[in-house]
Amino acid sequence: MIQKHNIRYLFEKDIIHRYLKKLNLKKEETFNFKNDGAFLKKKKNKEIVVTNDTILESVDFFKSDDPESIAQKIITYNLSDLSSMGAVPYCYTLSLSLPKWISEDWINKFTKKLFFLQKKYKFFLLGGDISKSKEIVISANFYGYILKNLILKREFPKIGDTIWVTGNIGESHIGLLLKKKIFFLNKLYQKYFFNKYLYPEPCMIGSKINKISTSAIDISDGFYGDLSKLCDKKNLGADIMISKIPFSRKVKHLLKNKLIEVNSLLTGGDDYQLIFTTPAKEENKILSISKKNKCKISKVGRIINKKGIFIDGKKISNSRLSFQYFF
Repeated sequence: MIQKHNIRYLFEKDIIHRYLKKLNLKKEETFNFKNDGAFLKKKKNKEIVVTNDTILESVDFFKSDDPESIAQKIITYNLSDLSSMGAVPYCYTLSLSLPKWISEDWINKFTKKLFFLQKKYKFFLLGGDISKSKEIVISANFYGYILKNLILKREFPKIGDTIWVTGNIGESHIGLLLKKKIFFLNKLYQKYFFNKYLYPEPCMIGSKINKISTSAIDISDGFYGDLSKLCDKKNLGADIMISKIPFSRKVKHLLKNKLIEVNSLLTGGDDYQLIFTTPAKEENKILSISKKNKCKISKVGRIINKKGIFIDGKKISNSRLSFQYFF
């Protein structure tokens, strides 16, 4: 099941049997990694959704980052995608491309974090691949379940729909700026924002809102950029109230003291919260879901019959709305 390529200083069979095998949780679908493939169980009245993310050294994380942080990111990126489609996780495959300096201690810490997250979010490792590379490259395919006809999509918001955002915006971006030493804060604030960048957490509320939402997307490329994707129709836009954008107390402190600009927070990525839309009449249901699941959900605006994103009535430029991998 786990294909084997030579990794210098580490034996592949040891990586598999000591560290990766425990992640399959002895599920029958995996054949306990004794076959070259696996199978997915089809559940009655449910669809299987799949998503893939790849993270790269020097792009998504730094070489010096802890292996636990790297594990957290590959899991969060994928779980966030599943949640934005209204699905719950089922299993995943994992491809590891590792340089020769990777130690057994690194693998141990990496897989321990994976195991912790698997238990927390209830999924297992189906299989994968190991190979050698000059830099760390990690790719994962995630599979999730969702009831038929309830997959959340991006293309169906309607004029007048309410726009909602989960959690808080901008904290991971501040952590990245601190990591790059673009500006400095006291140790308490640095630790808080570093942690938000290094250990992002997915918002798993998607399966709770999929019956009443008209569209959804996770915030990976920035609030502005991902919101614009929901409005990617002719004559469809968003009217946003800046006072309703959810910022944490610490972020508000930085804004008040002009240590960071609000537009920087709204174009920065890696929040892994959800933006979703619902008919205006569903507001009480959303507030009830928020309370029941102890998940902060803020109403920030509405879908309008006018192309673009408007902040307090002023249209923002289409250029550089969000982080771009390709130019």
